[in-house]
Amino acid sequence: MGIIAFWFVILDGPMSLPDPPLLVFSTAPDEEVARSLAQALVEERLAACVTALPGASSTYSWQGRMETSSEVQLLIKTSKSRLAGLEQRLCALHPFEVPELLAVEVVGGLPAYLDWVCASLGGDSSP
Repeated sequence: MGIIAFWFVILDGPMSLPDPPLLVFSTAPDEEVARSLAQALVEERLAACVTALPGASSTYSWQGRMETSSEVQLLIKTSKSRLAGLEQRLCALHPFEVPELLAVEVVGGLPAYLDWVCASLGGDSSP
């Protein structure tokens, strides 16, 4: 059995990069909608990458009723400056009345990957 090791950088705080990277969580009702959302967000440079994880099961209360549904979990890699546009576009394209959208600041990662995210969004990661 081998061991995989990698180096990563821990950012000093939200202002360590000119445009801090974010990981945004959302869901889609099926793989077709997930692909459509992902393609639009990446083409419009609101996301560097969208990873779709089919097979998620969500249990929640909606309009006073307990619901359980199969969904596709979306992991959207973006930046703080793109969040408002991403939110607006996701809400416009999404079939859900209230789509999931949770943004989490990235506190560390492989420097080359963080540079790629920034470059993919049309930015420059150098300070």
